[in-house]
Amino acid sequence: MYGLRVLIIAVLVCVVRIPAHAVEGPAAAGPIGGTDIRSAMLPPPGLYGGVFVFGGDTLDFVDGNRKTIPALRDAHLSKEFAGPFLYYVPDLKVLGGSIAFGGMVPGGNQCGHLFVGEPDRCTIAVGDPYVEVDWSRSFGSLRPSKFAGAYPILEGLTILLGFGAVIPIGTFDASDPTEQALSIGTNIWDLAPSIAFTYTTPPILAEGTEFSAKLFWNNYLENTETHYRTGDVFNLDFAITEHIGRFQVGATGFYALQREDDRVSGVSIPPDGRQGDLLQLGGIVAYDMPEYASSVKVKATSTVTAANTVSFSALVLGWIKKF
Repeated sequence: MYGLRVLIIAVLVCVVRIPAHAVEGPAAAGPIGGTDIRSAMLPPPGLYGGVFVFGGDTLDFVDGNRKTIPALRDAHLSKEFAGPFLYYVPDLKVLGGSIAFGGMVPGGNQCGHLFVGEPDRCTIAVGDPYVEVDWSRSFGSLRPSKFAGAYPILEGLTILLGFGAVIPIGTFDASDPTEQALSIGTNIWDLAPSIAFTYTTPPILAEGTEFSAKLFWNNYLENTETHYRTGDVFNLDFAITEHIGRFQVGATGFYALQREDDRVSGVSIPPDGRQGDLLQLGGIVAYDMPEYASSVKVKATSTVTAANTVSFSALVLGWIKKF
């Protein structure tokens, strides 16, 4: 039962980039909605599954000076994705910790337009699968909740090392900029090592304040159709939440930073190599249901600042169950 408490993994933030040569849409590594609470914790041995649903709307398309791109002042894209997933933790100890294997296949609908006077178009398709292997070790201890029927709380520090990959087999169309922006797939391999920590305090405000963060290093390979290569991106998912019985409530966010130039056929994109950053902030609520061996969560975020990318708002719903 405790495993469901630690395995609410939640997105994939699909950042649509609009360079002069092509519309590239590399995905940040991680499951739909991103990792936020309990990000370094693995559950007890067993098989887990569920689904995450993501809805997002673009707010603005900005350049390296954080100003609206004139040609895209009327652009608007909306996304509705769902991603069923499986997560398996074998009954095996490695270097004093646990290991796990997970995978998710997103799919859904993406609609919108890029230019003034252009009608909306829609694409319904399957996206690029994401797979990950993790190792986690806890240096904390379990203590019971003050509320009857709630899961115990893992107090102390937990660390995680992982490696994930976005596999580019989803639907992709580079026939024109709008079709490429609306493609569910990216045609881009992303190989991403990651590191995470979760630390839960003794009861202070309620039953313990949790600090969680997971850092991904996204290494993108060249898009074989467009010959566009996105520079490496670091993205950090984080959350500060409070445990209150079956609830976990607090603030969450996502920060991405690119400090390597984007290139077409090996040539850097002027004037700034399309280097950029993005900060999303919002709130999160999770609720455990031990009697059903499942948990649910909802998260809403919006862009605070962005450069050379898209600002957007997003809503994520998640459900997980132990089989």
